[in-house]
Amino acid sequence: MSRIQDEDGAMSTLEEERQQVRTLGGQINQDARSNPNSPYAGRVVGILRGQVVVVADTLDEVAEALERLEPDPQRRYFVDASADYDIQHHIWTPGSCRE
Repeated sequence: MSRIQDEDGAMSTLEEERQQVRTLGGQINQDARSNPNSPYAGRVVGILRGQVVVVADTLDEVAEALERLEPDPQRRYFVDASADYDIQHHIWTPGSCRE
């Protein structure tokens, strides 16, 4: 099991880190969607070690910053702060709909 040490010296597993990021990402998403004046509204947010480290207009900007700050791609996270993650998407493939 992979463990990392955070800035406070506490150890956490990758799954614990991911759960922390899911919680933080959900809070950011809820704030951005409910408050148009949120600093996250319409932005992409980069998260490392359970902390917001970058807020930018594009995913490319966030990805570049995260790559500079964290060498391990499994530990880089982002959230499209204003996205509706509750909506269902239907994906159609060729030939899946016949007359």
